[in-house]
Amino acid sequence: MRNKNYLIKPMLCITLILCPLLLVAQNKKEAQISVSATNTTFLNPILGGDFPDPTIMRDGKDYYMTHSSMYYVPGLLVFHSTDLVNWEPISNALNTYMASVWAPDMCKYKDKFYIYFTVAGKGNFIVYANSPYGPWNEQVDLKLDGIDPGHVVDDKGQRWVFMNGGYRAKLTEDGLSVVPGSLEKVYDGWEYPIEWETDGFNLEGPKLKKIGDYYYLLAAQGGTAGPPTCHMIIVARSKSIDGPWENSPTNPLIRTWQNSEKWWAKGHGSLVDTPDGKWWVVYHAYENGFLGMGRQTLIEPVEINEQGWLVAPSGIAIEKPMTKPIKSEKSINRLEHLNEFRIGFEWKFFRNYDPERALFKNGVLTLKAQGLTPHESAPMLFVPGVHNYEISAKLDIDSTAVGGLVLFYNEDYYVGTGIDTQKRIRWRKGSVKGAWGHEGGTQMWLKIRTIDHIVTGYYSYDGIDWKKEIWGMDISGYHHNTLYGFISVLPGLFAYGKGEVRFSNFEFKILE
Repeated sequence: MRNKNYLIKPMLCITLILCPLLLVAQNKKEAQISVSATNTTFLNPILGGDFPDPTIMRDGKDYYMTHSSMYYVPGLLVFHSTDLVNWEPISNALNTYMASVWAPDMCKYKDKFYIYFTVAGKGNFIVYANSPYGPWNEQVDLKLDGIDPGHVVDDKGQRWVFMNGGYRAKLTEDGLSVVPGSLEKVYDGWEYPIEWETDGFNLEGPKLKKIGDYYYLLAAQGGTAGPPTCHMIIVARSKSIDGPWENSPTNPLIRTWQNSEKWWAKGHGSLVDTPDGKWWVVYHAYENGFLGMGRQTLIEPVEINEQGWLVAPSGIAIEKPMTKPIKSEKSINRLEHLNEFRIGFEWKFFRNYDPERALFKNGVLTLKAQGLTPHESAPMLFVPGVHNYEISAKLDIDSTAVGGLVLFYNEDYYVGTGIDTQKRIRWRKGSVKGAWGHEGGTQMWLKIRTIDHIVTGYYSYDGIDWKKEIWGMDISGYHHNTLYGFISVLPGLFAYGKGEVRFSNFEFKILE
């Protein structure tokens, strides 16, 4: 369980206010996972926060999952689970910034593990490894247009990749290139009622699974975001990989039906089975009222009816506790190692990745300054996965550096609080919006808090007596439907200018 990007070993001098008991104690509407006294039930989401486009696979008794990593690096974070509910990170499959990384498909073929994925504007690529724990090879260009590659092997052992728009292409035996001239359209999608509010037809995200006599094709339609009811998972089947593909009479498998539902834009599903033969669908959705958290990962049971079609109790399982797919006494707190600053696991950078920039030693994270603004610094971020929280830290800056805390959406939209040697600085909408003097010199404690989208800042000279800043900010509009990008608001740290900024006494605190 070691990753080449694992820069630091456990040093518990940094305080982290986070524990599984606190997660369970939250209001159920906010809980990531609710585990009963017997550890056999849970509430969605299984991964709270921005974990979009899930792709999942089983290898024996072990499950592996990864997601679109978008603009963040290291990317393609691989998770492992033994019960489909508790997940821990084990490796990163992509350590180079290429552009926004979309819609991966993870699979095992013979003795190797593969991840097919799209890079926005650059095409489709693949990485592979002998183990999901890595190391993963450098990315290989498939030289294939389209998006959302989905891998499948037919009964004769031929490998295929299905794409958006109902296209497919034949792969070579090693799966690393496309047979020239093999790209063809084989499926038209499912015509949903014109009265439905969607963001367009958008036949995307194909995922294929052979169950019994049929190949089942799951696809996303309706658009990833926009109206709450836009996204959906539809099903088609065929006894041959060549078709013809028959649409399910019970389509869609998963969809948001009303704006009042807790989960919006449910879609992009991936099937997985348990060793006892039961089926589940893993997919993503936005949370009503908290779109800025991004697309969260949910799971729901699936059955095969008497006519051989996949059906799911859509909207029921995610409103009440469900029995775990696999009974387990283990409950994983996804952020229990946040205070160790493990780059690539809990922490990641925006657009620019240099593993030499961050060093954690003796309870202090040293971050080399870069650029002239917080966004040019490639801020170091994590996925909180809860509605309300605060982060705080002691900052020790070089005289030529600026350091601070940030809630970051993209280059143009972020809010933050920081210091240089003479003043406290506020950022709003990606630019400086106010500065006030301080007497801390090169040292200061800073805190930033968000409660129901309202952000406030605090500062302290000793980490005990905190003073509230006079400003407050509303970030309720920081989400894809207003700003595009398919990303989310992430908290983190930044250092720009010259020299270094040292962060210690870091705390992440979940607020009721």
